[in-house]
Amino acid sequence: MELALGIDAGGTGTRAVIAESPDHAAGPWRIVGRGAAGPGNPISAGPAALLEIAAAVRQALGHRSPASVRAAALGLSGTSALDDPRTRDRFRQMWTELGLTCPMTVVGDVLTAFVAGTRSPSGAVLIAGTGAVAARIDQLAIVRVVDGLGWLLGDEGSGRWLGLRAVRAAARSFDSPFATRIAAHAGVTSCDELVRWAQALPLDAIAALAPTVCAEARHGDPDATAIVTDAVRRLLRTLDSLDSPGPVVLAGSLLTADTPIRDALLTTLRARGTEVTLAGDPAEAAARLAATTQPTPRAASPAPTHP
Repeated sequence: MELALGIDAGGTGTRAVIAESPDHAAGPWRIVGRGAAGPGNPISAGPAALLEIAAAVRQALGHRSPASVRAAALGLSGTSALDDPRTRDRFRQMWTELGLTCPMTVVGDVLTAFVAGTRSPSGAVLIAGTGAVAARIDQLAIVRVVDGLGWLLGDEGSGRWLGLRAVRAAARSFDSPFATRIAAHAGVTSCDELVRWAQALPLDAIAALAPTVCAEARHGDPDATAIVTDAVRRLLRTLDSLDSPGPVVLAGSLLTADTPIRDALLTTLRARGTEVTLAGDPAEAAARLAATTQPTPRAASPAPTHP
């Protein structure tokens, strides 16, 4: 049996999937192996990211021969990481040490998120997790991207955006019940301490406030509700600016988990008559891309097809 390898290398973790070819041409590929490891994005994790990718691939392969893998696709945020000659050389070395000889295509994680939610080759994807971005997809190629500009310049409606808005609201009304919950998360007892905590830019801790904001909005807290309502408005604006026909895939933790942001977006989009789905496993999507297509890398960040 021939195998296809899909990898989702993210800033917080890496997942790998092995898919096996069907017994007959018309049959579906079957997932036969899975692996997981630590952060696999070379931009944020540095050279250690390749060790994590390798660990996830080894676990997914199990006892299977690497020579049986005929194609692979790597979903990566910031595909330009492999444009760096040193990183590319390390990747080639890792690939060789794993015993893999198949072609490997690097695609943006935006594309794997889209494929994880639909069988259509064209449409749009809206992602809101730690960051936020939307993209228009045409025949499995990313043709337009909106936002994804990072916490300082954009990522509107993202988890980190929610956290920043929560800290600002708490600092302005420190005697509110909402501020009490935010201060407890930050481990502070006064507004001055909260300001000093925020000025140190603990960005991961700020992003980790998103579940608190969503939970408080569920319970009707006015500050949290205002933040969530604004997040939904901004995410819709980001999506609408694509002017994309076809299905919309929602991806990222804020839009695939049970959150008021997801619920509001689903309600609004379905009321418009938009076909909308939630993304599944992006590693499985990468394996499907490897098995059935030669996906087009993001035009702005071409990456080598062969490691």
